[in-house]
Amino acid sequence: MDRVRYEIEYDSWKRGSLLGRGVGIAVLDTGIFPHEDLEHRVACFRDFVNNAAGAYDDNGHGTHVAGIAAGSGVSSKGRYHGIAPKSHIIGCKVLDEQGNGNTKDVLKALRFCIDNRERYQIRIVNISIGTIAKAQDQEKTSLIRGVEEAWDAGLIVVVAAGNNGPAPMSVTTPGISRKVITVGATDDEQQRKSLGKGKVSYSGRGPTPYCIVKPEIVAPGANVTSCANRPGEYCVKSGTSMATAVVSGCIALLLEKYPAMTNRDVKLRLFQRAVDIRQPKNRQGWGMIDLNALL
Repeated sequence: MDRVRYEIEYDSWKRGSLLGRGVGIAVLDTGIFPHEDLEHRVACFRDFVNNAAGAYDDNGHGTHVAGIAAGSGVSSKGRYHGIAPKSHIIGCKVLDEQGNGNTKDVLKALRFCIDNRERYQIRIVNISIGTIAKAQDQEKTSLIRGVEEAWDAGLIVVVAAGNNGPAPMSVTTPGISRKVITVGATDDEQQRKSLGKGKVSYSGRGPTPYCIVKPEIVAPGANVTSCANRPGEYCVKSGTSMATAVVSGCIALLLEKYPAMTNRDVKLRLFQRAVDIRQPKNRQGWGMIDLNALL
């Protein structure tokens, strides 16, 4: 029911004029394939893993995320397009072809976003990654410090809650930061394939070890069709990564309408306009994002 409601609201929105123009979304992920749906809107690409030149994605996850936030749908004649199809992407490859990475590369990418926020009009940093349970405390602390530095610089940092639920305190780092906007999935009762096995109720649950309510907001994330890392093709993925990209796209529309909004303004508006879907606070946070109300 939550997903149906969201899609009805989205269909009514896309007849309007807000498309995310002038808003840069930095995607820290596995890279960006130059898919037709991104229409030369990859304003910058930096490879922090292999130091290669030119945009690429040897995994596909980052391209899928970018398509949800900003794909135009041109390859599908409009059937599959993102939330903010006129926003532009700053691709930061911090994960390898297996989806693995290290804290050092993520911190370098965050520093790049801070230093180049005006040059590329970066307003949103989308981080659909999180540390695994065995990560060292020092590594977790460094990631939290990195995202909070980006937040303090004025960037809107949107982070996935991770797919390690449903146990309490299963939100991954850096999603446990008190400053960033952490996103869970509304529809994680739908099966998600993980390492060849079906998994349900995977969305990371709060609270954090510091008794902070997490996630802040939830959005649809199951069985989402978006851009593949192949010319003109699409694929289906599920997870809080997909939900995070939905929220980033919605925020891009909000910033086009109200460009003077700060990251604190955006966070407060998400809180004020979220819809209670009657789930426990440690699963839904403030509730589901409501695009019409948000705008």
